[in-house]
Amino acid sequence: MQTFSDLRGQARPPTDLPLFDAPATLRTFDSPEFRDVTFYEVEAKSILNRVPAASRMPFEWTINVYRGCSHACLYCFARPSHTFLSFDAGRDFERKIVVKLNAPEVLRRELRRKSWTGAHVAMGTNTDPYQRCEGRYRLTRGVLEVLRDYANPCSVLTKSPLLLRDLDLFVELAGTAGFSANLSIGTLDEEVWRRSEPGTPHPKARMAAVKQLVAAGVPCGILMAPILPGISDSPEQLRAVVRAAADAGASHLTPLTLHLRPGVKEEFLPWLEETYPELVAGYRSLYRGSNAPKAVREEIADRVRAEKRRHQAFARAATPATARRLPDPQPQDSPAPDPATQLSLKLG
Repeated sequence: MQTFSDLRGQARPPTDLPLFDAPATLRTFDSPEFRDVTFYEVEAKSILNRVPAASRMPFEWTINVYRGCSHACLYCFARPSHTFLSFDAGRDFERKIVVKLNAPEVLRRELRRKSWTGAHVAMGTNTDPYQRCEGRYRLTRGVLEVLRDYANPCSVLTKSPLLLRDLDLFVELAGTAGFSANLSIGTLDEEVWRRSEPGTPHPKARMAAVKQLVAAGVPCGILMAPILPGISDSPEQLRAVVRAAADAGASHLTPLTLHLRPGVKEEFLPWLEETYPELVAGYRSLYRGSNAPKAVREEIADRVRAEKRRHQAFARAATPATARRLPDPQPQDSPAPDPATQLSLKLG
């Protein structure tokens, strides 16, 4: 199993985390992108998560190799899940990242079970599988290699062009099992992006990744989310994303208006007060619950649909990946490779 030493050469004490039987090992890395970030390396007992039927998601299984996310999106719906670990949904979510070191090995064991029927597995449904630390840990690639070995249908949602590193696996999976990629791009507005998604790669780099995936024959769409009322929902802002998506060859584009569940709203509104104080009263009125009023959501969706109708690229329907069960891969002479996220990944 691959682990990493503190670059300062300092020993890090283990710590207990709720939800995990064994203590976690704390690590820090002395590089600018990981400054002030602590990684909690853990051993997971299972890696496939069943999605509750009540959630009405179009997939039944998910994988999340990380908990917490350095992308630091103010609106991230996964923030409250960090409180299950006795962390807070604010700074801790962005700076205390849980890493499931044994994810590929556990997945290989779980896919080997006769009860597993090859159902579609979605990645990136909670925290981003290609956040910065994936470049060091390579757990997402390890998981994809296992899914490739079992020809298991899967999909990925991310905000990072780092996924291009695994283009070879996507091509294999698309040809043998069924695979789709999705890039989350809510806006191309430079100011809005810098203010609301301070840790994410540039949205234009994400759009370029869509174009490269499509050129390689990998189905790739765009989740246009979240669209922020009064901030990123003007006709010009929406038109820019739809036009760029069509030019990139995206197979589908799905708009989603901002959702502020309990635990997220408490993090979002203080940011709004500091960044867009003139909008605070309107947001408090709009978001008495978790969703903006239906009329607001429908107006935004109608604007996007009208823009999509201008582009022939969005006239065709996307074909979802299907579940399948193939024979188990042949036993390997060598051990498995060392390990190196709500949403449908095939919506409309």
